[in-house]
Amino acid sequence: MSPTPPPPELSRVHLGYIPLTDAAPLVVALERGHFARYGLDVTLARQPSWATLRDKLAVGHLDGAHLLAPMALACTLGVEGVPQRLIAALSLGLGGNAVTVADNLYRDMQSASAGQPVSVQALAQVIARRRAAGADPLTFATVYPTSNHTYLLRYWLAAGGIDPDRDIRLVVVPPPQMVQRLRQGDIFGYCVGEPWNTLAVHEGIGCIVATGHDIWNNAPEKVLAVSATWAQRYPGTHAALIAALVDAGRWLDDGIDNRREAARLLAGSAYLDLPLDVVTASLVGELTLDPRGARRALPGFHVFHRYAATFPWRSHALWMLRQMQRWGQVAPAVDLLATAHAVYRPDIYRLAVARLGEPVPAVDVKAEGGHRAEWKLGEGKASVTLGPDRFIDGAVFDPTSLGADLAK
Repeated sequence: MSPTPPPPELSRVHLGYIPLTDAAPLVVALERGHFARYGLDVTLARQPSWATLRDKLAVGHLDGAHLLAPMALACTLGVEGVPQRLIAALSLGLGGNAVTVADNLYRDMQSASAGQPVSVQALAQVIARRRAAGADPLTFATVYPTSNHTYLLRYWLAAGGIDPDRDIRLVVVPPPQMVQRLRQGDIFGYCVGEPWNTLAVHEGIGCIVATGHDIWNNAPEKVLAVSATWAQRYPGTHAALIAALVDAGRWLDDGIDNRREAARLLAGSAYLDLPLDVVTASLVGELTLDPRGARRALPGFHVFHRYAATFPWRSHALWMLRQMQRWGQVAPAVDLLATAHAVYRPDIYRLAVARLGEPVPAVDVKAEGGHRAEWKLGEGKASVTLGPDRFIDGAVFDPTSLGADLAK
């Protein structure tokens, strides 16, 4: 018989979130009673930026947060100052990001593409022409230095032969400010989560040139983050939060009608306060790429439950940590494996979801990048179906190179 977590030690829990479509599991869990079903009275507190969310979590104003996955690792390492040890025992989903450029830059990229689909190689040509003409580097934005938006954008640029540290200028802009900064001409493009890409298209000022899925299929995004001290003090409450959010993710992936209902909840003034069609687009996987109406069907743009989307893979953590090293954010001597084991806690996840009858991976680490289609990991009752995980450049990330035991 599987062990079960203790009952919640707290009844009232305060969670922070950033206004993004991938906050859907938290909103659904609150509005549809999943938190209440596990004995929790949860308050969701909207925050203006990731730095604000980080700081409120650090001082205990929040019990937990909808947090950038790499940020949980970076805070633990002290990349942003004083180390703040965080625990990530739940992934809140896969995918949901895109790269958007200003309409005038998009036209330049179209011209460089000579009738072919617009690509990062076209951007490389535009940058080369601008450099030859003596123009200033283009400014692109991401939401936070240690975010998968930053790493996916850098990965995409590098795949096209663009040096993110030399050929462009990278700045940080909070997600809700991206569209306004693009409109003002302060930035020429950005990588952000939805709905802030679709909103730029909706307002006629931007075009989506790549989705996160194009760069890394089913890339991890946010986690439920709590402090290590809080997790140790309130294990039953932590487990109840995880179980409720897994339930919410399962409901979100259980049909298009549920996605449309979730969009109605998110679009309201209490959460995103945006037009319903803008919020609905990415949740149902029907993106409009440019103001002229080009569309792309992406039913897997957001994944909240299937493909073990809620499982905290340590191989995801290791990939993100390796990107931090690649781009000079952490020293080469940092023990990446120890950090991944300290922050990403599949052991806590397994205990929390044992009551749900969920198929759960039997291993914590897998190679990333080698699958173009759905695939099976494990056998029999231990088998889980996982999604494509291909990188844009065809590379495979092998965690054994960092000392991890790889799933066979």
